[in-house]
Amino acid sequence: MKKRLVAILLAVATTMSLVACNGGTPSSEVVSGQTGSETTKEYDLTSIKMVVDGTLTANLDNRQDAFVEQWQEAIKEKTGKDVALNINQLDHSGYVDAVGRLFAGGDYPDVMIMPASMFAQYANTGLLWDMTEAYDNAEFQSRIEKPEINESLKRDGKLYGFSPAYGNGCVTYVKKAWLDKVGMNASDIKTYDDYYKMLLAFTNEDPDGNGKNDTYGTDAAGFLKADEAPYINYLPEFWQDAYPAIYQNDQGQWVDGFQEEATKKALERLQKAYKDGVIDPAALTDSTKTAREKFFSNDQAGSSGSFAYWAGTWYQTLTDNLIKNEVDSELVMLEPIKEVGSYINREAPVWVIIDDGDGDNSREQAIFDTFIDTMLDGGKIQVLWTYGAEDVHWSTKAESFVLNAGTDKEKSYEYKDGEFHLKQSPNDENTLWKKNAMDPALVISPLVGDYAGFTNTSELAAQGNIFFVQHCKDAHPSPVSDVLTENNGTIIDAKNAVISKVVVEGGDIDAALADYKAAVGSIIDQALEDLNSK
Repeated sequence: MKKRLVAILLAVATTMSLVACNGGTPSSEVVSGQTGSETTKEYDLTSIKMVVDGTLTANLDNRQDAFVEQWQEAIKEKTGKDVALNINQLDHSGYVDAVGRLFAGGDYPDVMIMPASMFAQYANTGLLWDMTEAYDNAEFQSRIEKPEINESLKRDGKLYGFSPAYGNGCVTYVKKAWLDKVGMNASDIKTYDDYYKMLLAFTNEDPDGNGKNDTYGTDAAGFLKADEAPYINYLPEFWQDAYPAIYQNDQGQWVDGFQEEATKKALERLQKAYKDGVIDPAALTDSTKTAREKFFSNDQAGSSGSFAYWAGTWYQTLTDNLIKNEVDSELVMLEPIKEVGSYINREAPVWVIIDDGDGDNSREQAIFDTFIDTMLDGGKIQVLWTYGAEDVHWSTKAESFVLNAGTDKEKSYEYKDGEFHLKQSPNDENTLWKKNAMDPALVISPLVGDYAGFTNTSELAAQGNIFFVQHCKDAHPSPVSDVLTENNGTIIDAKNAVISKVVVEGGDIDAALADYKAAVGSIIDQALEDLNSK
């Protein structure tokens, strides 16, 4: 990395939305992007510094060392070069803020993953390398089955990030045992009134059977996930047709959904739910990790009966954790209520390469060739990203093992030599490993050759994926605006202030929204003018 980028990052980070209450990521005027004068020459790449969130399941506790070792060996085999992969895995819940703190301290990666909304902030800043040409000439192009995923990421015809999979989204899971206890069926929950009655029953009718009034109807990591698109997927039944962010409406106009009537109605629903005690009040500050661990905790006091979380693999993971904690494990997926209509398929997270701004593409091209192009090689390296390390997370060797031995959840597995299968999770011998960074059901390019038969999606995960596809719609594309980028933190703070004032404190909604308009209305108006003029 060059000193120029260090200075830029340090200069802007103090005002970045990802770090402080005011400001945003640097605009395109701060640092120039690529120009026609940039050159590419041979670059001796010896290491890659990678920043990632919880997307990488092979974390430190789950033998990340084995993943790294085998990736390095595979790269050596493929390219003949020794390239060290250094991973900085940040907490998933606070990832955006944590990245901001890294940048503020001058600690920046070569390559990193960005959620869609974060990518939208950075795409036009000049900090991300324009990989358009590299992508067009990538070896994996002949295998990609869903080219539209990355075509949709382009900004003014340029590609600054790459997604190996499509987005996925959240569905509402409900504990079958709790429904039985309160005399309800999931198939009867068709409207918001039905849903709310279920939440009241989960809150007031002792569904966990401990004789105390200490449960909640639902929980979430925030009443509004203001810093991460699609913002409302953790409490879809309350937000319904509201989209409390800047989006492009059916008439093609960019508008601020936070100031629309639909958001006001959603705030009224959340306010009532908080007052009635059907939402865990800790949802204001809970991380995703905390919220989901309460849901499947061994002690169901303080838990909730419904929980909106990611579809597919997480259907299996939540179930496995309930089994592990010896809690009634059957979950049902709630079809979207009438007022919701469809769950939201989010924009896919992307991998980006930081541009060092030296006018020479050779370093960035080498990172693309080594890290991104090989990610979808159809073989050994794609398997590493999809399933993890061989003989650690998966294997083709003959073996047998038992999960939850000696319990009524006991399950035996036996495999013949040559049969691909997932192994026990390194950090939990009673849980079956599921995937690494890429969900095999979502990846945009297949495994080929000797690896074509490497598929092992559990029955529940498969059911979850099918259910979600049947009941989802695509999220609104994230807006790209320098005004929003520079003021994102201020806007997020203003939204969170409304949530706190209205939902938690029970304050007047019109007054809170007036405060929001006074705080950021001029910024929003400027951003909308900019977006609608393009």
